[in-house]
Amino acid sequence: QVQFVESGGNLVQPGGALRLSCVAPETITRSNLMGWYRQAPGKQRELVANINTDDTTHYADSVKSRFTISRDNSKNTVYLQMSSLKPEDTAVYYCNRYPTLDSWGQGTQVTVSS
Repeated sequence: QVQFVESGGNLVQPGGALRLSCVAPETITRSNLMGWYRQAPGKQRELVANINTDDTTHYADSVKSRFTISRDNSKNTVYLQMSSLKPEDTAVYYCNRYPTLDSWGQGTQVTVSS
């Protein structure tokens, strides 16, 4: 079973910033598209951003120009830099391969509130 370990979530005020990290097995991170996903209460999990092995990226319209996905292959880590956070960004954030594997980590909670 693949293990994804997400961290970096926190309570932050609107307009604030956070950086999320995801450590995953080298066999997954180095040869696959990787994605960040989120699930807000009462909603389905959605793709936030993904990054290819050549570092090309794709973002959901709702986060474009505010979030940046990146990867550090030497650390088997994928990052999500989030800025100008809004209350509607509140969710549990997960990383996974893109397309996803059946195995998910515990995620990291991001709460945007004043």
